[in-house]
Amino acid sequence: MGKKINVLSVDDDFINLKLVSSILKKNENVNQVFEASNGLEALKVLREHQDIQLILLDMMMPVMNGSKFLDYTTADENFKNIPVIVLTTDESKKYEVSDKGIYDFLVKPIREHILNEKINKLIEDLY
Repeated sequence: MGKKINVLSVDDDFINLKLVSSILKKNENVNQVFEASNGLEALKVLREHQDIQLILLDMMMPVMNGSKFLDYTTADENFKNIPVIVLTTDESKKYEVSDKGIYDFLVKPIREHILNEKINKLIEDLY
């Protein structure tokens, strides 16, 4: 494929965050992985790194949850076009955020091959 993307992984669960980062770092289409433990921290990372092309977003987090984070990013010209894949244990969250411009949805526990398929499809769609 040739094109490598930078990914922001947002999850308050340290183990999930490290698991997803580990999967991403093994994916040949991923250049760099950024991490945040809540939506507020994720907004800070987005402001500092203008070259993020994908956000993997947990929904249930303290400080700022995934839904509130999506409210901010979809309203901001700088962030609203960054694809978001929502990661959650609660499938009903899919309907809660489906109108917030998410690219895709993945139910935890995260399976490496499924996450990689979604990332590879995204790269095909974008490039």
